[in-house]
Amino acid sequence: MRLNHLNLCVDDLSEARHFFETYFDLQFLEQKGRALVVMSDESGFILVLSDPKAFKEKKDIRYPEAFHIGFLVETSSEVDQAYDRLVAGGIEIDKEPYTMRGSSYGFYFTVFNGLLIEVSCIDYKDGKKVSRLNDTHL
Repeated sequence: MRLNHLNLCVDDLSEARHFFETYFDLQFLEQKGRALVVMSDESGFILVLSDPKAFKEKKDIRYPEAFHIGFLVETSSEVDQAYDRLVAGGIEIDKEPYTMRGSSYGFYFTVFNGLLIEVSCIDYKDGKKVSRLNDTHL
């Protein structure tokens, strides 16, 4: 069994679609009216972006504290490149990439309705250099 998809609620489908296409290389698959956008990454993971207003829910979108999505890249250099691309695109990020949890390197930032996003890599595991993501057995 594997996780197939994730639905994120956003206020502006066009803005969110552009963001994930531009900064995270997600590919647009389809849009269903003003209700949702379906995207996919190269491994087949599906990201669904939905606008609750299209479902007659007039509630403000708020993500729980500490809820976040994470993008894992292979190297610290790729983390730095992602950071630079986001900042150059006008995305506000409070803190530059840093060593986290002793074995990873990355950064967090918030977009849309308080959605926290992490970009990180795991270069070391148990004190040894990890050459590929598959070596980490995450």
